[in-house]
Amino acid sequence: MPPLIKFVIAEDDEDDQFLIEEALQSCAVRNPYVFVNDGVELLELLTQELKENPAKQAEPALIILLDLNMPRMDGREALQKLKADPVFRRIPVIILTTSKSDEDIIRSYETGVNSFVTKPVSFDGLVSVIAELKRYWVEVVEIPKPGAP
Repeated sequence: MPPLIKFVIAEDDEDDQFLIEEALQSCAVRNPYVFVNDGVELLELLTQELKENPAKQAEPALIILLDLNMPRMDGREALQKLKADPVFRRIPVIILTTSKSDEDIIRSYETGVNSFVTKPVSFDGLVSVIAELKRYWVEVVEIPKPGAP
């Protein structure tokens, strides 16, 4: 049986949060998910779940969907901090952003992002992207649990 996978979605735009949630439901994603509004909240959540409570490190495995353009700490800075931290660096990070900038794409991969996806402009496009992310990251790929050696 594959490990339980939880999505942590860093997205500051309430409309995008709503659309992502609707797309998750349309794709019958049964995995738990939580939204955070910026990189600061993302790191605080991960710290609470993985560093301050080591007993929770075994389950669930995590996948982060990360927007680049957020207040306080944007996705670029959050990605750097995630990949520099020995506890967080193995968590798969998927950039899900409106940016199509070559600089953002190159910088993200150089920093260690696992995938870079530009948000589709239509809801049907978003549903298609979420369905593919679900299929690949939940059904195909093996990912480490956060507390694994």
